[in-house]
Amino acid sequence: MDVTPLCPVCDAEVVIPADAMENELLTCAECGSELEIMCLAPLALELAPEVEEDWGE
Repeated sequence: MDVTPLCPVCDAEVVIPADAMENELLTCAECGSELEIMCLAPLALELAPEVEEDWGE
């Protein structure tokens, strides 16, 4: 990848694997935040949603 994306939480550079896919979860090495790849072209990262309780669904 040409551009190294920044963590939306701490602005650290996030390493994206060459075989990354949309909706893949990554962890920021600096702050430990769980990030989701929203789009590959252009590359967009967002803070991954918190896991919610399922309540039997």
